[in-house]
Amino acid sequence: MKSRYSQAFREQAIQKLLQRGDKTIQCIAEELNINVFTLKHWLRQYRPQTMTTNKTTKRPIDWTPEERFQALMASHGLEDEGLNAYCRAQGIFSHHLEAWRQDFINSTHKSAQESTDKSLRDENKQLKKDLQRKEKALAETAALLVLQKKFQAFWEEKAS
Repeated sequence: MKSRYSQAFREQAIQKLLQRGDKTIQCIAEELNINVFTLKHWLRQYRPQTMTTNKTTKRPIDWTPEERFQALMASHGLEDEGLNAYCRAQGIFSHHLEAWRQDFINSTHKSAQESTDKSLRDENKQLKKDLQRKEKALAETAALLVLQKKFQAFWEEKAS
């Protein structure tokens, strides 16, 4: 014989199920004296009505860097329940925020490292250029000194 349950009883059972915390569906079913499969069936019927698939929501992978930065700024300082509530409202998980934070930090370090590397390369190039110029000047000076000594030796030979 099939038992008939009122709509109000079904809604109360579903609300209790949704707010069950650490309890299992089996435990809730035993408390309400309902078959587990009946309770699961009610839950399946309830979810499609309440859960609307919003086509405008983006997947976390589709968020732009600006949107990610805004999400990081908005969630900064939130902990536990507040953070979870924010994540639910945005359709993301807290691990997405952590990954975005690490990406942001790493990209900041990379750009700083790249600018430092570029300035070091430029400085190295300039120093090599100066060294080459000075080596040429030193070689020219050495050649002039050798020529001067030869010239002096030549005139000393002619004078004698």
